[in-house]
Amino acid sequence: MIKHQIKPLTEEEAEESRRRHGDNRLTPPKQSSFWAELWDTFRGDALIRILTVALVITLVLAFLGWGDWLEAIGIAIAVVLATTVATYSEYSNNQLFQKLQDEYSKIVCKVFRTQEGRTLVCDVTIDNIVTGDYILLQAGDKLPADGVIADGEIKVNQASLNGESEDVTKNEADAGFPFDPDNVDFLDAHSVFRGAVVTSGEAVMLVKAVGDKSQFGRLAQELAEDEERDSPLKVKLSKVADGISRFGYIGGVLIAIAFMINSIFISPDLAEGAVTYLSAANAPQIIKDIVASITLAIIIIVVAVPEGLPMMIALVSGLNMKKLLKDNILIRKIDGAETAGSLNILFSDKTGTITRGLLQVGGFFTAADAEYGSLDAVPAGLRELALISLSANSNAVCMANGGELQVTGGNATERALHEFAGAAAWRRYEDLGLEQGDALMFNSQNKYSAREIRSGRDITLVKGAPEKLLDVCRRYYDEEGRLQEMTEQVRATLENRMTELSAKAMRVLAFAVSGRKIEDDFLAEMDFVGLVGIRDELRPEAATAIKEARRAGIQVVMVTGDKKETALAIARDADLVTEETDLVLTSEEMKAMSDDELKETLPRLRVVARALPTDKSRLVRVSQELDLVVGMTGDGVNDAPALQRADVGFAMGTGTEVSKEAADITILDDNFQSLVKTVLYGRTIYNNIRKFIVFQLTINVSAVMIAFIGPFIGLGTPLAVTQMLWVNIVMDTLAALALGGEPPLSRYMNEKPKQRSESIISGNMWSAILFNGLYLMGASCVFLLHPFFRGLFRTGDDVFPGMSIYFMTGFFCFYVLSAMLNGFNARTERLNFFDHITQNPGFIGIMALIVVVQVALTFVGGGVMRTVPLLPSEWAVAIGLALIIIPVGLLRKLIFRAAEA
Repeated sequence: MIKHQIKPLTEEEAEESRRRHGDNRLTPPKQSSFWAELWDTFRGDALIRILTVALVITLVLAFLGWGDWLEAIGIAIAVVLATTVATYSEYSNNQLFQKLQDEYSKIVCKVFRTQEGRTLVCDVTIDNIVTGDYILLQAGDKLPADGVIADGEIKVNQASLNGESEDVTKNEADAGFPFDPDNVDFLDAHSVFRGAVVTSGEAVMLVKAVGDKSQFGRLAQELAEDEERDSPLKVKLSKVADGISRFGYIGGVLIAIAFMINSIFISPDLAEGAVTYLSAANAPQIIKDIVASITLAIIIIVVAVPEGLPMMIALVSGLNMKKLLKDNILIRKIDGAETAGSLNILFSDKTGTITRGLLQVGGFFTAADAEYGSLDAVPAGLRELALISLSANSNAVCMANGGELQVTGGNATERALHEFAGAAAWRRYEDLGLEQGDALMFNSQNKYSAREIRSGRDITLVKGAPEKLLDVCRRYYDEEGRLQEMTEQVRATLENRMTELSAKAMRVLAFAVSGRKIEDDFLAEMDFVGLVGIRDELRPEAATAIKEARRAGIQVVMVTGDKKETALAIARDADLVTEETDLVLTSEEMKAMSDDELKETLPRLRVVARALPTDKSRLVRVSQELDLVVGMTGDGVNDAPALQRADVGFAMGTGTEVSKEAADITILDDNFQSLVKTVLYGRTIYNNIRKFIVFQLTINVSAVMIAFIGPFIGLGTPLAVTQMLWVNIVMDTLAALALGGEPPLSRYMNEKPKQRSESIISGNMWSAILFNGLYLMGASCVFLLHPFFRGLFRTGDDVFPGMSIYFMTGFFCFYVLSAMLNGFNARTERLNFFDHITQNPGFIGIMALIVVVQVALTFVGGGVMRTVPLLPSEWAVAIGLALIIIPVGLLRKLIFRAAEA
């Protein structure tokens, strides 16, 4: 409550202040440009460096007349193209992710502004705050600028500024208090600084320094982000990448050896055999073949090693970022969504998440068990005390403008109480001119708040949980405002009323007064004033969303501060409690249980009532000890530890900035259904990465095996070095973009949550990789060796004996098109390979792009790509043979399904 007069800026004065002192934006840290990241890729990728060395040697040999200029140029172009496409893809998605983060993560502050002669509390984003603004500060807020306290008292944590974890008290300064931004004392009792967190209390600050002129702005460039742990999926991907890399390195070495064996012992160009080949006179050819074998080995490694696989999380998350935002889900940590897909248990708040969060007071109830639907209906003798109890003991700021009451700040309960009283009652309250004294903020441990009022005689107003207050009230106010002794009959009547309201899923709040000050054990002398029942309707979609979560194998536990009866009524309405064995515990009951007992009962737990923040942390810890992947929701300062500890922390969009920073994901609409959608998107990301792995490893297996077998069957390198690099572009970057955009499918919610220890490559995936990969290898060998297929292409210059450039171009097209078409097999496990294809138009677009580029390469590739234009009949052969991989993929699915049955 504001006790002192403030003079808020008008919009014109705010603009003038912005011109004179600047706005509150911080100069963003210097970010790497695309070209800088491209250079870092070239400089930091060991494979690229090795390939560059091989390229230099090839150029030297070409200069000496022992090598092919076109091959060297082709390698250079392909390497530059592959690296550029990969870097641009990652860079653009990271830029999109950061842009959306910045756009949706702006802190909104409660700023007093004067409009048309009236003082209003306006929502102003942090960047638009100016020097001279008055800002309302409440528990959980993060200070948006530097300044002084103009009204009230708060405690702040300044650890982000000075490293001290102890809370510091800040109270109002005298008018004209000097604030020197160049002479800072963080312990000064009146000065506050951007970046500090309000832990308790309420105050109004006057802004003195903004943007880069604030202490936080001066420190911002020196601050470094904490290093984050890798998510479970990223760890799994890294392990898969390491395994594939070993396969690639071993394959590369073996292929280099095979190439040299072919050159020495098998090549038909040297009739005299190995002795002649190894003679000194043949040194240029030996050097050329050694360099060629090393270059080929490096290319195989480049193709086989999935260096971008661990980055698929960032890529797929970036592609899904806008989709998530449309469903009111803001990913604050890039691996948050994919981890959500593996949740086993989700601890959810009630208010605003399972319920609407639009609290309404259903009535005021007196000790005489009388019910009043409005404050004006309360008898005159009791009305003023009821008004003071509803209005004074609050952290909300109210302003009556005409017939409307603007309520800002405070919690949802306090706002509902003010709205119940109304604008006219608020004006009557202001006319009383009551002076406020010390206050005791509500906390989950005490479950009540108190505020001292001086109104002729000093009293302390108390509001809180009825079971906490009713037992210590020795008297009560009757309808005429007279004090009466609290009898057991009256107490029983009130308890019956409380039970009745709780059974209707209404939260009950009690009001009392004490003649003692807060510091004088005020609870020892309490007089009961009345009760209110607060209604918070169930979200209509909550029950359906909870059923969907249960279908997905996720145990949902509602954690609420409500009474057990109220919580149980809501849980039943939401279909959260459906069985006799479902368990509802209070905080006290849970506290009495050992960790082992709690672990034993956890599978049956559905509701925790009268919960404390410490209960949330314990639930997370116990669940994780059971090797469960845990989700936790929260919106308050005290929720931050549990949000940080959980595998996935969900902050509410209306929650405190502290909770948002601690969480991985912010649910912008506070809706439980959005929580469940996050799980669906997480599973979509996981499945899309799996599809990419199948696609990539299928090409890995076939390409490496073809390159290895080629020299032993007299084919040298069936796919030229430059052709292999084009295959690498198809396999890595383009495939990631195509499969990363696969849509969320409701059937993913039928899958069981993935265990932490579960391999990302399933048996079904291995069957697809090996079956299709070995088919593609076998089909390639048949294509290359059988005379029938050679006869389908024109004769011309031979690349290998009996194999014309037209035939080898046809083989190259067959292989690339087969790999591309296998993307249709990889994207769905259903027999209909067009399943949900219209929901991912990007897939069709990228596959069409591959075909267009492949056709273009036959016209412009020339000696660099070892290609020539093909006739329509030759294209028909390549396309027709490539299409066979579709029924092969369908056959594999049928066989695997039969084996599972």
